[in-house]
Formats: sequence, C-alpha cells, structure tokens
Amino acid sequence: MKAAFATVKNQSCQCSPLRLKMLWAGRMRLRTFGILLVLVHTSAACEFGPFPYSVTGIVCRMTKPAALLLNQETAQVIQAAFRNAKFPNITGERSIRLLGKVAYGLTNIQVNDLSIEQSEVELKENDAIHIAIKNVTAFFKGTLTYGYAGGWFLHLFHSVDFEIESSIDLQINIKLMCQKDQVAADASDCYLTFHKLTLHLQGDKEPGWLKQLFVDFISFTLKLVLKSEVCNEINFLAQVLADFVHDLAENFVRDEDISVDISLASVPLIKANYLESHHKGLVLYKNYSNVFSDSVFSPLLLTESRMLYFWLSEHILSSLASAAFLDKRLVLTIRGEKLQALFEMEDTEAQRKAVQMIFQGTSYNNSVAKVWSLAHPQISLQPEGTVVKSLVAVEVSIFPTGEEPLMVLYMEKEIMVTIQAAYAEKKLILHPLDSRSVLWSLVGFIARFSSCLRAAQRGSLQPLVTFFPPFFLPFRIEFKVFKCTADPSGNDPSIRNFLQTMISVVGIPEVISRIEQALTSLLNSKGLNLFEIRNPEIITRKGYVIVQLDFSFPNHLLLDFLEKRL
Repeated sequence: MKAAFATVKNQSCQCSPLRLKMLWAGRMRLRTFGILLVLVHTSAACEFGPFPYSVTGIVCRMTKPAALLLNQETAQVIQAAFRNAKFPNITGERSIRLLGKVAYGLTNIQVNDLSIEQSEVELKENDAIHIAIKNVTAFFKGTLTYGYAGGWFLHLFHSVDFEIESSIDLQINIKLMCQKDQVAADASDCYLTFHKLTLHLQGDKEPGWLKQLFVDFISFTLKLVLKSEVCNEINFLAQVLADFVHDLAENFVRDEDISVDISLASVPLIKANYLESHHKGLVLYKNYSNVFSDSVFSPLLLTESRMLYFWLSEHILSSLASAAFLDKRLVLTIRGEKLQALFEMEDTEAQRKAVQMIFQGTSYNNSVAKVWSLAHPQISLQPEGTVVKSLVAVEVSIFPTGEEPLMVLYMEKEIMVTIQAAYAEKKLILHPLDSRSVLWSLVGFIARFSSCLRAAQRGSLQPLVTFFPPFFLPFRIEFKVFKCTADPSGNDPSIRNFLQTMISVVGIPEVISRIEQALTSLLNSKGLNLFEIRNPEIITRKGYVIVQLDFSFPNHLLLDFLEKRL
C-alpha cells in the first residue's frame, strides 16, 4: 500500500500547478523566440534595384486555373500537417467539491483518422493566397491519466485511453516574399474554428460526471494546443514546400559545371488571376559569369489563357550556347552507317565520283567525320524562330588497313540556320525551316512592300534576297577554309558543290537531330518526362521566347516531397 501510495503521489506531482506554469512559461518563451525569428527574417529581406525588370532573365507565371488544380491536392498536405504535428502533453489540476483536487494529464496525443470535405483557393491581389478548408473531421487518440483525493477517499490514480472527435474549419493566408534571394512562403496567418470537440473515454464506462468534468475544463486548453501545433506545422510545410520547388528548379537548370542563377530579381507578385516570379537568369560556368541590364520583359508580354508560362530572355540562350562552347560540348563525331547516309544521300555520278575522291576506297566503318564549333555561337530570337550563326569546322579522316590515319578533308564554314522548336510526346523537336516555310514568311512580308511584290511577279527574286534580312533563309553556308587531298589546288568545283549540297540537305539536319536528342535526354534526366504536359507552345519573338502550357497535377512530385521531406 505504501509503495502504491508513493507511486500515486509522485505521479500526481507531475500534474501540479507548478508544472503547468512551467509548461506555459516554456511555450511563451518559444513564442517570443518565434517573434524574434520573424523579425530577423524581415530584416534579412532581399534588396532590389530601382528597375528590377531590366535585370529579369526568366519569368514564371502560374494562372488561377493552375492554382485551382493544385488546390485539389491540398488535402494531402493538410493531412501531412496534422499527422506530423507534435502535440505536447496537456496537464492540469482542478479543485472539486467533495473530491478535493483532481489532477489530469493527456499524453501520447496523435491523429487517428482524418478526412477533408472541401477546399477552396482565392488569390487576393497584392496580399495573399487564401485557402479555406471546410469540414475537417479529425479523430485524436491518447491516454488520459487522472487522480483525486477526498477527506475520506483513498488516493486513487487511473489511466484510460481516450478519443477526441473534432470538426474543424481552417483559414490559411499564405504570403509570398523574398528571403535569401528565393521565394519564401509565410503561412503563419492561420485560423482554426472548432464546430465540434467531443471527448470519448475508453468504452464510456467512466462516471458521466467525470467525463463531463474533463470535457468542460480540458476543451479550452485542447483547442489552443491543436491550433498552435497544426498551424505551426502548416507554416513549416509551406516553407519546406517552397524550398523543395526552388531546389527542383535549381537542379533543372544545372548540368555539371553549367548552371543558371534563378535568384529573384523582384518581389513575387500575387494578382487576382495569377502568381508571378521574376528571376535573374544569369548563366554561370566555372569562374565565368555575365551581367545584363537590358531585358525587354514587360508583364504585358504574357497572357492569362494558359495554366503556366515561362518567359526567357535571348541573353540566356546565347549565354548557354557560349557556356556549352567553353565546356567543349559542341563537338560531334559521325562514323559508320550515319556517315554513309550523309555521303550517299543520292545515287548520282557526281556523288559517286566525289565519294571515291574523298575516301579513296576506304570503307565508312574505317572513316570518321568530326564536326565542332570554332567560336562562340551567336543566337538571335526572331518571330520566325531561333537564328543560330556559327563558325564550324569539319574534318574527315580515313584509317586505311595497315597504313597511318589520313585526314582527307578539312573545311571551315560559317553557317546560319533558323530553327523552330516544339515539344510533343515528351520529346523536344527542332525543325530547321525549309523552303516552303521561308516562302510563306516572304509572301507575308511581300504583301507589305508592293515594290518588292512587283519584282517577284516579274520572276526575279534577287531584289527580295537583297532586301530581306539573312535570317529569312533556312541555311546560309559560306566556306572560309577548304582543304581536300583529292583536290589540293581547289580547282575542281565538283567536290565543293557536292559538299555544299550535302551539308544543306542532310548535314545540318543531322547535326540538329543530334542536338535534339541530346537536349531531350538532358530534359528527361531532370524529370520533365514525368510531367503530363498538355498542348505546349514555344513562341519566339524578337529578343525573347515564351513557353506556355497546361498540365495535369504531377502526383509523383507531391508524393516525392511528402516521402523525402517529412
């Protein structure tokens, strides 16, 4: 009996008023620390120049339809918030007539079941993302320990399992801000409204007055604890999710030593119909970086008809091409059947003669062609497409059996090609403009210039070629250096004419096809093929490109986030 009494006494002391005061004091210190932390974060806010758009290289706009789609999966995040919330033990003491003091403790509180009936989202302009979650039914379970002593009662101590049934509405206002040069989410503006809070003791075998007693003076404390812990967890998840998306984007624009700086160029925007973030978009390569301050971005360049928009400056693409050149990635080797397909594109006497003179009877399997860029490629974005101008070298070597390797052809040529890009069936498609595409571009332009139109009607296209800029032509090839062992003097035009035709008809398309495959492989390695992208469009304009699309919810992304980060 003494041992039992000692046990009861010690455990009762754990629920003393002093213990309760210490717990509340600890919570107040945590809240004070939280306020100081917010002040530190506020003081560490990002600083931007007077003209942030001028240094904007990338823009991301997500419209309201996309926000509504993502809101359909809010339930999973809220469920994670409830399940991952760390609910503290609740202790207290109350004096009851005839019974004396009744001390209690609720321990091991955890979510047993959860369901969400409805979730709505609203974009409040220049304020916050408002999420209203209605009719959250949550069941909590744990252990209730209580003890009481009266004048003629023995000291008693009981433990019983309990379940709490609750019906809750949540109101969350998420503000977007800049911290450490990236988008940060603040969901501290969070409210819980309890429509129902019912305490069930194990089997409901305890006295009715006891159950009612605990419901009366535990409910208020329990509501405070649930609100504090759930809202803290939601705020934590919002920031972790923002960091997760940033890390995902940062990884997407990085490949080995080449990366793109996606630091914010201005504060994220919340408009009534879209969310928008502006990023610097500077290309980084080892110790190489560049700066630009002449961006042509304006919010008017983007619409609101699609779910997701990306705006990229011409400067980014040009810098990426330069970084690829510096990293020695613009090198291509062709051998075997691929080499044969290039040189045997047509079966003519001129073709057979040129091949015999160049390869000197050596098989394609014992030959190799190497193509590489001699200088930084120049990229220009125009309404017709992406114009690429580059000085390229081509070297063909043969490996005769029993003899030393021999370079039989070397040429340097300046090539200009206009490429249109698309994305379909999870593949990037690069299409060099053909003559028909160019013709239609010319016809549209001719209509605005009657004098040139009359020249075309007379059958002479020369005034048009002279008048229009060179990027209207699909390929422009100019030999700078030409050396061929079969024609040391360079007086035989047949080889040069054949190579000119071969490069235009199959050479450039083959190089573009290889680039297309390499970029598709790179995009897939970043997980782009895991997204369900619908009707993507790649639209080039003078100085910039717009990628606009709709999408289905990427469930794999949310599951990956919930599994790895929680």
